[in-house]
Amino acid sequence: MSIDPVEALRRWQDSGAIWRVLVRRAGSVTIGLFECTGGQEVDRFTSADPALLRFLGERTSSED
Repeated sequence: MSIDPVEALRRWQDSGAIWRVLVRRAGSVTIGLFECTGGQEVDRFTSADPALLRFLGERTSSED
């Protein structure tokens, strides 16, 4: 069972932590998951999920 990347970002954001787009390529993105302070990167993932790309739009982070 794979994790829904949109749901993962929503949960991360709802918990007060920050996500950032680290790399954006045609058809895929790499997202970094950061502590609530935005300091230390905790994890990252790359996805080409169309729902995730729509969710992100032009945003570069959860702070947009």
